[in-house]
Amino acid sequence: MPELPEVETVRRGLAPIMEGATIVAVEQRRPDLRFPFPEDFASRLQGRRIVSVGRRAKFLVIHLDRDPVLIAHLGMSGSFRIHDGTSEGIPGDFHHERSKIAAHDHVVFHLERGGAAHRIIYNDPRRFGFMVFSQARDLESHPFLASLGIEPTGNALDGAVLAALLAGRRSPLKAALLDQKLIAGLGNIYACEALWRAGLSPKRLAGSVSGQRAARLADAIRAVIADAIAAGGSSLRDHQLTDGSLGYFQHSFNVYDREGEPCRRAGCAGTVKRIVQSGRSTFYCSACQR
Repeated sequence: MPELPEVETVRRGLAPIMEGATIVAVEQRRPDLRFPFPEDFASRLQGRRIVSVGRRAKFLVIHLDRDPVLIAHLGMSGSFRIHDGTSEGIPGDFHHERSKIAAHDHVVFHLERGGAAHRIIYNDPRRFGFMVFSQARDLESHPFLASLGIEPTGNALDGAVLAALLAGRRSPLKAALLDQKLIAGLGNIYACEALWRAGLSPKRLAGSVSGQRAARLADAIRAVIADAIAAGGSSLRDHQLTDGSLGYFQHSFNVYDREGEPCRRAGCAGTVKRIVQSGRSTFYCSACQR
């Protein structure tokens, strides 16, 4: 499943094309994805002007000139393609290649912006993604968004906040970091990377992280997310450069998917190990992560 940095690079790729555009028409090519489309999905969007393309955790939140607000999730395999009549590209860098097979093009947004026509095509082979509506006044209490925790971007997540979130928890630290009610949008890949940067074992009790440990981990989480967003964003200069192949940041993982390889920390002679926690693969170095 795409993680927060991938969704943020998708948002950044879509925003310059979608913001300020009018939705001329919507092609809804099937009745459902993971969930049924809202009633009158296409007609309720037609004629609306897109005000902003935002993100909350791993959800895209598209505000229009009046209700409804469109909430979209990419699921396991979803992606958007931008087509301007002469070329097309997939905004965002993904760990796994994204589909361009037309049979999996389920929604097409026909846009007009500044006299130019664009198509935004949603493709999803596994159909685990979804699109739903919310009223603007109810957005924060929407069932998909209401229980989400703090965003791991900006300066809101610091050591004191993280220590308070983890206090008293007896679950493994890695499992706590993946709890979306604590930290919204932090996924498996970047949790592994942040723990390595902070020098903390994914197996230690979450409640044992306080003081300097919490400060190191909060800094590492913010930094690894920021680095991933910057790396993905660098491929979006003209919104056509990405092709769904491995992104720049994927080449700089320190532990994720590197089982059996030497630890990259200077002075560490350890080897990256893989264990399974809560059904997810965890990669870490037992020599320097304590």
